[in-house]
Amino acid sequence: MKNILVTGGAGFIGSAFVRYMVEKYPDYNIIVYDKLTYAGNLDNLLPVSDEPNYRFEQGDIADRETIRRVFSQHDVDTVVNFAAESHVDRSILSPDAFIHTDVVGTYIMLDESHKHGVERFLQVSTDEVYGDIEPGEFSVEGDSFLPNSPYAASKAGGELMVRAYHVTHGLNTVITRGSNTFGPYQYPEKLIPFFVTEAIDDRPLPVYGDGMQVRDWLYVDDHAQGIALALFKGEAGEAYNIAGEDNRFNIDVTHRILNLLDKPKSLIKYVPDREGHDRRYAMNCEKLRGLGWERKFSFETAVEATVNWYRDNEWWWRKIKTGEYLDFYKKQYAARLAAADQA
Repeated sequence: MKNILVTGGAGFIGSAFVRYMVEKYPDYNIIVYDKLTYAGNLDNLLPVSDEPNYRFEQGDIADRETIRRVFSQHDVDTVVNFAAESHVDRSILSPDAFIHTDVVGTYIMLDESHKHGVERFLQVSTDEVYGDIEPGEFSVEGDSFLPNSPYAASKAGGELMVRAYHVTHGLNTVITRGSNTFGPYQYPEKLIPFFVTEAIDDRPLPVYGDGMQVRDWLYVDDHAQGIALALFKGEAGEAYNIAGEDNRFNIDVTHRILNLLDKPKSLIKYVPDREGHDRRYAMNCEKLRGLGWERKFSFETAVEATVNWYRDNEWWWRKIKTGEYLDFYKKQYAARLAAADQA
């Protein structure tokens, strides 16, 4: 392992992994490959942009010719595939992009990795492939996939292709499935950065349904280090859950954000729920702990640090919340907020 290609490395979790690897392993060359869609942001990589073991290439993982050039030019021997469309709401509005990247793109990455003799291929996936989990139950790696959104289905499809290349071609693969991740540099369409930045501006917070959906919260630095551990120590052909094991109702997370910002609860607006909205995600991560992983950041410590980061770094998110972001916001929330006001 010498030249590690990190696809989607300018995104939220990908950039956290890149920052960690570049700084901790100076003898590894980290090549970031990113399409720089709305959620890919080179500002996320500014802390390591001048490091000698960091390189950047722009491109689409579904563009086979560019992938071939990058593999050859950088003598890639390891792939960590973060590249994905990742927002459930967007997958409901426009599923095409999710199939293109999460399924077709993953297949092309696997195929070129096989042809170039890559030593290790890590696929970054999600707890959403397991679907809705009953209270008291926790997903383990051998559970069946029951995806309930186009996003979750596209990630499950990508995982099945990873399995196929391991079994059929003997490609050395490993999969990680992360729980709801949060922290600095997260595009402000996801719950925590969305609500923090909206609350800073005293705008309404559109809470889906009754807000009693349960999510398992994981700080991004813990997630990145879990992926690195699975990359180095995971058994070929296996999958590993990376779970914060801190299950909270969405409405309680919302209240915590408002308290940290000293904002009133009157900003909360209960809006019609998202289509096919899973009620609860929860995973067991004993398998990853068996490799030596432990969560370092509690939810309370991490959410306070995250809120403070967005409050102190308006330069990063204010320029994002324009143009394309506003178009998405109107499509997803305008009618729901109007319905809430009329209720």
